[in-house]
Amino acid sequence: MFIAHLPAGYLLTVRLYAHLCPQLNWRLFLCVGLFGAIAPDLDLLYGYLIDQGRVHHHRYPSHWPVSWGLLLLLASRWLHWRRSVAAMLLLIFSLNGLLHLLLDSVVGDIWWLAPWLDRPFALATVSARYQPWWLNFLLHWSFLLELLLLALAWRRLRRRRSGV
Repeated sequence: MFIAHLPAGYLLTVRLYAHLCPQLNWRLFLCVGLFGAIAPDLDLLYGYLIDQGRVHHHRYPSHWPVSWGLLLLLASRWLHWRRSVAAMLLLIFSLNGLLHLLLDSVVGDIWWLAPWLDRPFALATVSARYQPWWLNFLLHWSFLLELLLLALAWRRLRRRRSGV
């Protein structure tokens, strides 16, 4: 996924805001949700700056579903014990992190059973046919899903701004 993480995160965050905490500051909730939507890819910084790309960044713990599942479990337990702003923010952050992994699973390998099983899973594979490498993703059917998510988020944003 190239462009769908933020739009999908926006859609999830907008949807959950009214159900979780309409009294919470909307901008803060949105910023934390959007940060969660891209947080798994922060491992790219480590991968390129320190690891020099030797390991696929989806192999790092920031792309392990168990990491995000544990954050989600912590947030839900915290909310159960004490309904706090920090717990709600951790919840939306971790939900968006898991959404990121689901989106990556469409055509990108995700190690869903890491660290116990070293086996990637993806719904589809993008064949290497074009140069530069990113053209393979832009010309793949999965990019239509990304464009759809972008269009839905844009539509939702416009409706929200017009008060509908």
